[in-house]
Amino acid sequence: MTDGAAAPLQVQVWSDYICPFCHVARERMQYLEREHGAQVEWFPFDLHPEYPDDGLRRATLETLYGGPGFDQPVRDMAEAAGLPYAPHPVVVPRSRRALELTEWARSLGDGSHRRLHGAIMDAYWRDGRDITQWDVLLDVARAEGLDAEAGLIAVEAGEHAAAVAESTEWAGSAGITGVPGIVLDGRLLISGVVSHEDLDDAVRAVGEAPA
Repeated sequence: MTDGAAAPLQVQVWSDYICPFCHVARERMQYLEREHGAQVEWFPFDLHPEYPDDGLRRATLETLYGGPGFDQPVRDMAEAAGLPYAPHPVVVPRSRRALELTEWARSLGDGSHRRLHGAIMDAYWRDGRDITQWDVLLDVARAEGLDAEAGLIAVEAGEHAAAVAESTEWAGSAGITGVPGIVLDGRLLISGVVSHEDLDDAVRAVGEAPA
């Protein structure tokens, strides 16, 4: 455990809702919070801006990546982490709308971002919902006690498009080319999902390194 007198370890994670490894990273970040007292903040990364606005047919994705079962390794990884793995069976959503809605929640400054981020992840990976659709996103936001209609208006007006674009661009400039991109203490970048033991080593390395 982290010394209670020390400043909490700051962890920033760039992710996309439709990235299965970002889903698994949720458990890894819970581990850092639990075992190392980390403070974790999630940031948007628009992983597939080329997807159609109404999402990509899963059958198309399977064709691109080797057919049904191409995702079995990450499915196994999720299950080993105690996480559900039941994405929408037909559509791989276009996530930009969900990313912008979560940035609207961040702008509220009351912890809504963290709650909505987790709820949208659950909606897709646990409940198999199509998070491309406004009716789904509004339902999820309402369940978290948010003024969903205000979020819709803000996103449709483009008020949070720049935040997603700038976050994605900044991550790329910092060497994050895929997600999750996990940054410890603003100094150490971990690309992808690693084991608890590797996270322990990373935390130790940051703690021992000069400021």
